[in-house]
Amino acid sequence: MITTRADGLTLDTDPARIDLDRVHHWLSTDAFWALGRSRETVARSIEHSLVFGVYTPDTAGQLAFARVVTDYATFGWLCDVYVAREARGQGIGTWLAESVVAALEPYRLKRLMLSTVDAHEVYAHAGFSAVSEPGKLMMITAPVSSTAPTDPATGAAKPLPTDPKR
Repeated sequence: MITTRADGLTLDTDPARIDLDRVHHWLSTDAFWALGRSRETVARSIEHSLVFGVYTPDTAGQLAFARVVTDYATFGWLCDVYVAREARGQGIGTWLAESVVAALEPYRLKRLMLSTVDAHEVYAHAGFSAVSEPGKLMMITAPVSSTAPTDPATGAAKPLPTDPKR
């Protein structure tokens, strides 16, 4: 999916176009929810998500990023939404959120969720609202030092074993 705004900004879902170094820098140094996130983790999250990038028409490159974790059938989780500091206040976040919702409409997901501390109004423009029954939601928050198995040579998380009996 590629969409262009009147000001020339382009939104694209091509994962090959994502500037991994830039997105990693944004998330690991300026996004409170992802501070210190490794480049390998950012790369893996992009690899396993539907990604959205916003780009300038010139050589300045990528201005924003978002990703959706989804099964394309029933559920999606919008996360890691980031607009470069120098590009904020131009409606890019709202456009990005609305574009995500539009891109997922054909799948008729039962639920598309996100978590935000301070951007409720941005997401409300795209149709999001507060959870009506938050008492039904539960979560597990992983400790800072994960117990996930890692490759001793690289420190990267090992893939989950596949069980053909499942």
